[in-house]
Amino acid sequence: MDERRMAPNTFGGYMAQVKITVRNNGPFRVEAPEGTIELVDADGNPYDLTGKPAFSLCRCGGSTNKPFCDGTHSRIGFQGAEKAVAEAQKLEPPQQ
Repeated sequence: MDERRMAPNTFGGYMAQVKITVRNNGPFRVEAPEGTIELVDADGNPYDLTGKPAFSLCRCGGSTNKPFCDGTHSRIGFQGAEKAVAEAQKLEPPQQ
């Protein structure tokens, strides 16, 4: 087992070292050593991630290349839920 690619977990086994970053008003950025992560569609069909140790997943719903990000979030003014909720709460009158 290549220990550079795997990290021990609390269940006594190993899991891939995966980093997922939520980009402000943008996609989920997924980073993992090549070959350690599998992305499948709703029917269980795998996407070809050959040569992709990092990729971005659409979060706005507007990408024409789903599930991957194509930058549409920038053009449509997408706001991530965490930002949208915070802004909506600023606009609400205080509850009495």
